[in-house]
Amino acid sequence: MNKFTITPDPDDARLTERVSGTDQDGNEIEISVVTERPLTLFLNGQEIVTMMTIGDYPDFMAVGYLVNQNMLSPDNPVTDIEVDEDLGIVVVRTKRKTDFEEKLRKKTLTSGCAQGTVFGDVMEKFEDARLSNIAILKTSWLTPLLKHINTMPSLYLTAGAIHGCVLCHEDQPLLYMEDVGRHNAVDKIAGYMFMNSMGGDDKIMYTTGRLTSEMVIKTVQMGIPVLVSRSGFTAWGVELARKVGLTLIGRARGTRFTVLAGKQRVIFDAEAPEQ
Repeated sequence: MNKFTITPDPDDARLTERVSGTDQDGNEIEISVVTERPLTLFLNGQEIVTMMTIGDYPDFMAVGYLVNQNMLSPDNPVTDIEVDEDLGIVVVRTKRKTDFEEKLRKKTLTSGCAQGTVFGDVMEKFEDARLSNIAILKTSWLTPLLKHINTMPSLYLTAGAIHGCVLCHEDQPLLYMEDVGRHNAVDKIAGYMFMNSMGGDDKIMYTTGRLTSEMVIKTVQMGIPVLVSRSGFTAWGVELARKVGLTLIGRARGTRFTVLAGKQRVIFDAEAPEQ
């Protein structure tokens, strides 16, 4: 396996705290728990949203959030990103002025952990999405790929209570992001892709979280044609994936998985598991 470009840093002292408690036998213990702090995002001079996050890669998360809400586009490039960790603020500045007051009034809450938000008119772009058939997923890749991801040093292994998303190319993991909400983790990847002009046509997204409508929408927004999870599905997530031809694979554990959409990209070349 190739090395990741970015991986979680469980040794970052900002991301966890040691907390004392009691175990099932009444013994005093001390464990690591993930931190959670507010981060308020501004686009130019306008406040957009306050997100609860572990606090790493605020620049990628801010840009990715704006990209996935259709508030940023390549024709209005980002000129500056200012992060003030003490105040919990990130400001994204663009070449041209922006005004999203009407869009902000239309926002709705989603089922994502930490109450992620998705705006009503995001669906307008989703309806027109066309995903590439360049990417494939060989079933022989899944077991070693997921084993590599799940055994990497991470905040999940250190403290739990966190979601991870991994961007992959074929059987090679590229970017690994974690956060208290899966929508934050995927936004960090979207931000990295946008800021590094990385396309999604030949990529695969892996998430530890449920395959909800929000995860499907964000993956499609990023132009990624394959979405894989070790967790399960929601009905609307499946419906949306089938509508745009996204390959949706869930319950991927060991050698087992379930495909509920986009089977045309899956190449079944692995030996079937013994019953």
